[in-house]
Amino acid sequence: MGGRVTLQDVASRAGVSIKTVSNVVNDFDRVAPGTRLRVQAVIDELGYQPNLSARQLRAGRTGVIALAVPDLAARYFAELATAVIAQARRHGMTVLIELTNGERSAELAMARGLGSTLLDGVILSPLALSQADLSGKPGRVPVVLLGERDYAHTFDHVLIDNVAAAREATGHLLATGRKRVAAIGAQQGPASATAHLRLRGYREAVQAAGTPELVAPAAQFSPQEGADAMRRLLALPEPPDAVFCFSDMLALGALRAAHEVGVRVPQDLAVVGFDDTEEGRYGVPSLTSVSPDKPEVARQAVGLLADRIETDGPVRKPVRTEVGYELVVRESSAPARTAKGTL
Repeated sequence: MGGRVTLQDVASRAGVSIKTVSNVVNDFDRVAPGTRLRVQAVIDELGYQPNLSARQLRAGRTGVIALAVPDLAARYFAELATAVIAQARRHGMTVLIELTNGERSAELAMARGLGSTLLDGVILSPLALSQADLSGKPGRVPVVLLGERDYAHTFDHVLIDNVAAAREATGHLLATGRKRVAAIGAQQGPASATAHLRLRGYREAVQAAGTPELVAPAAQFSPQEGADAMRRLLALPEPPDAVFCFSDMLALGALRAAHEVGVRVPQDLAVVGFDDTEEGRYGVPSLTSVSPDKPEVARQAVGLLADRIETDGPVRKPVRTEVGYELVVRESSAPARTAKGTL
């Protein structure tokens, strides 16, 4: 086939519409698996390459989106950013990283698409925004939300079921034979939606098991806060024999505090974290953790944003997409009797 291969060429060869080919190229979900395979085979056969620059020029777009997160030092957000950048490249887009520090004014500016005329869209992980902040007229550019707070379908929203994940993590500790399972990471205030949901899941599990609640607050999800909370728990007359930490960073601090006073993990204390970060995977002992499907979070968020950009505005109703997770069991939560060598 002479000249540049076009969408029409692929559509004609595959026997589908141009829109179907576009959906496959953009990795949208609205294509039947068999059709997707057939179209992709023709794309590979003909060597079709999207003319991204021409597409953006015709549409008056820059091909630039923003990922706005509260904390770049947190490993979870660093890993998420890597996944978002990889997905954006598949759509021919460049990602700018914006640090909000969880501040309402910065998050509100990103939600309204303010601060830059370069952006085609924004993926925002808010901490401080309320439902009222996100009500009213849509902003200058499309926005996809990440995170746990329920914004009543105001924007496209990608999240995991934090309550179920926390309940499963706590249930795992109880199933290993532990009787006093603590939680580290409770928070108060408008920026604590994640902590509230994980605390709820923890409470549901211990209440169902009839075991006591032992909850230690943490102002931030940091190793220092985790260590301080663990020291308070270990100083109790009846300290816990397991702890569910609301992040891996809290769990790493808890592990350090336990080591400092000679409490063995997992023999004396089982520990579970949340986020499945690289530090936890390579710790000693390796950390059991809830692993959100970060690549899928990125794929869904970028795909929803690209769809909004392609359709030039709020044509469809906002979509709430729940992404899966997995509890990855490692050395830090071996069963109580096995860990103590009494089997």
